[in-house]
Amino acid sequence: MPESTPQASSPQDRVSANQLLAYGMGGVIPIALFNIAGQLIQLLGNISLGLSAFWLGAILFVPRLWDALSDPIMGHLTDNTRSRWGRRRPYILVGGIAVALSFAAMWWVPRDEAWQSWFGGEAAFRWFQLGYILAAALMFYTACTVFEIPHGALGMELSNDSHERTRLFGARSFLGNLFAMGTPWLLALASKEVFCGPGGDFVVGMRSLSLLIATVLAPMAVWWFFTLVEPTSAVSQRTQRTPFWEQMQQTAGNRTFLGLVAIVFTLAMGFNFVSNFANYITIFYLFDAAEGPASTLMGYTGMVWAVTALVAVFPLNWASRRYGKIRTLQLSIILMAVAQISKIVCYDPAHPQLVFIPTMLLSAGMLMFFTLGASMVGDVCDENELRTGRRAEGAYYSIFWWFIKLGTALASFVTGVLLVVTGFDEQQNVLGNALLGEIGVVTAQVEKWGDAEVASPDASTGDSAADLATEWDANRADIESAAKKLHDYFSKQEAVDAESAARLAELTQRLERTVDRLATLPAGAEIAAGQRRGASAQLDALRLQLESLKEEAASVKSQAPRTLLLLRVIEIGLPLVVCLISLVLTVRYPLTEQRCYEIKQLLAERKQGARST
Repeated sequence: MPESTPQASSPQDRVSANQLLAYGMGGVIPIALFNIAGQLIQLLGNISLGLSAFWLGAILFVPRLWDALSDPIMGHLTDNTRSRWGRRRPYILVGGIAVALSFAAMWWVPRDEAWQSWFGGEAAFRWFQLGYILAAALMFYTACTVFEIPHGALGMELSNDSHERTRLFGARSFLGNLFAMGTPWLLALASKEVFCGPGGDFVVGMRSLSLLIATVLAPMAVWWFFTLVEPTSAVSQRTQRTPFWEQMQQTAGNRTFLGLVAIVFTLAMGFNFVSNFANYITIFYLFDAAEGPASTLMGYTGMVWAVTALVAVFPLNWASRRYGKIRTLQLSIILMAVAQISKIVCYDPAHPQLVFIPTMLLSAGMLMFFTLGASMVGDVCDENELRTGRRAEGAYYSIFWWFIKLGTALASFVTGVLLVVTGFDEQQNVLGNALLGEIGVVTAQVEKWGDAEVASPDASTGDSAADLATEWDANRADIESAAKKLHDYFSKQEAVDAESAARLAELTQRLERTVDRLATLPAGAEIAAGQRRGASAQLDALRLQLESLKEEAASVKSQAPRTLLLLRVIEIGLPLVVCLISLVLTVRYPLTEQRCYEIKQLLAERKQGARST
C-alpha cells in the first residue's frame, strides 16, 4: 500500500530534457567502466596471467580501500570549491578525461618474455605484474572518485523535488546501462582474432578495446562540462566553507543517514563478495572451461541484464511515486532474494540459458535498489538542511559511497580468499590456454600452406618452402614444450583425498595422450615435400589431427567437481543471507514519503521567509 497520497512535482522542480540527457550519460563511468574494471581485471590477472587469486585479491583491496578513503576528501573538496565554473563541473571535466586515460593503461600489464628476462625469475616477474596492476588500479579509481562524487552531488542539486531526483538518477541508470549493454561482450570481442590476432588471447584483445573506449570517453567529458548547469552555484559562492573534520563529523552523526547506509552497505557487501563467481560458474561449470561459448553466453547475459535494467527504470519511477521509496526499496530486495533462490535450478549445464531468469530478477532488483539509495541521500540532505541550515550534497554523497566502497574494498580481498577456499586452480587454466594458443598458431600455419598451394602448386618450392618448414618445426616444438609443462604441473600436484587423486591421474593421462599425438605430426620438410606434389589431402589430415589435439588439450582445463560445487554454494547462499538482513533494516527507516514532503514544505516556507525579510 502507498505510504501516503502521491504528490506531483511542481513545474519549477522539473528537470529539462537536455539536462536529463547530459546528466544521465554520466552513468557510463560508474555503471559501465567501473564494473568492467571491477570484474574483468580479476579475470585478466587470475585466468589469463596466472596470478594467485589470493594475492590478486589482496592487491586489489588497496585501490578499493583508497577509493573509499578518497571519497570524503573529494566530497569536502567539491563542496568547498569556489570557481567561475561552479563547484562540480571542473572535476567532472578533469575526472572524465583521467578515467579515459587510466582505464586504457590498466590492460597493458607487461607479460612478454623480454620483460620477464629483466627480473631474473618468474616469481619476481609475478610480483612486478601485481605491482603494475596495483598502480594502474590506483590511478583509475582515483580518477573515478574525482568524477563520480561531484557528478553524484550535482544530481541532488538539479532539483528540489524528491521524485525528480529519482528521475535524474533513473536516467543515469538507464543511459549507463544502455552503454553497459556492450560491456559484457568485451570478453567475447577481446577473444576475436580481429582484436587479439592469431593465437592471441583476452589480454591482447582488451588492450585494443581499451584504447577504443578511451577515445570515445574523453570527448564526452568535454561535452558534460559545457552542457551541465549548476543551479545553486551562485548561492554556494556566498556559503561559508566548513572545515573537513567538522563536516565529516556532522555527516557521520546523522542517524537517518546511518540507517540508510546500513541498508545499502549490508546488501552491497554481500553481493560484492561473490561478484566474480558467476563468471567462474559460467565458464567452468556450465561450459566445462570452454571460454569461447561461455563468453558468448556471458555476452547475452549481459545484454539481458542491461535491457532489463533499461526497462526497470520505468516501473521504478512509477512505483516510487505510487508506493513510496521505502516500499519500492523492499520490493527490490525481495526480487534479488528470489533471483538467488532460482539459481539453484537455473545453474544447469544442460540448459545454460536458464541463467537469464535470475539475471533479469537481479538486474531489476539492483537497478531499483541502488538508484533509490542514491536518490534517498538527497532526502537526507533536505533533512540536514532543515536542522542545520546548510547543504552538503558532496559530503553526504561521498560518505554514502565511502561505506559502499569500503565494503567493495573488503570484498576484493574476500573474493580472493573465497576462491582459494573453493580450490580453484588458476595455473591449470593458464597452462591449458598456453597449449591451446600454440595449437592455434600451428593451425593458422596449416592454412598458410593451403593458401600457398591454392595460389600455385609450386609456391612452396625454394626458399619459401624452407622458411615455412623451419617455422613449422619451431611451432611444433613450442606445442610439445607447452604440453610437457602442463604434464609436469599435474605430475607434481599432491592429492588431498581419493577423489582428487583420481582426478590428477586422469588429467595426467590426458596430457600423456596429447604428447603422444604430437609425435604423429609430420616434420616441416615432409609437409613441404607433400606440397611440391600438390598433396592437399595431407593438409586435410593435418587439420583433423590438430582439431582432435585441440579438443584433448581443452579437456585438461576442467576444474574439480568439489570446486564447482563450492563456487555455487557460496555464490547463491551469501547474497541470500544479506538480502534478508537488509530487508529487516528497512522496517526501521524513519524517512517516509510523508516526512519527505513535510521537510520540502518547511524548507520552502523558510526560504520564502528569508526572501521577504
